[in-house]
Amino acid sequence: MVSVVQNVAVDCADAYGLARFWSEVTGGSLGVEDRPGDHEVEVILGEGLRLYFSEVPEPKTSKNRLHLCLRPEGSREVEVERLLGIGATMVADRRNPDGTGWAVLADPEGNEFCVLRSR
Repeated sequence: MVSVVQNVAVDCADAYGLARFWSEVTGGSLGVEDRPGDHEVEVILGEGLRLYFSEVPEPKTSKNRLHLCLRPEGSREVEVERLLGIGATMVADRRNPDGTGWAVLADPEGNEFCVLRSR
């Protein structure tokens, strides 16, 4: 017997707003019944995995203990610029001139994630 990951849960201040950001990042779709003002919203990704956003009263106060690592289908540099354009911020640029490394970004609520190089 094994367990299968159903979703990755993210505590946040604005569930719908953050889900819309991550929907645009991943190309996933919002749940069919999710609406602005909902306190719990999901983004449906391929293969049944979901990102689940749940509003909580306390703000984020320190570095994430868990984060997502994204592998873009195309150029990492183009993807980093796209993500910055939709509301992400650069936390640490760990890209190297030889193409190795990654970029650490944060979503609109400060949750860190990495953008790896494409295959």
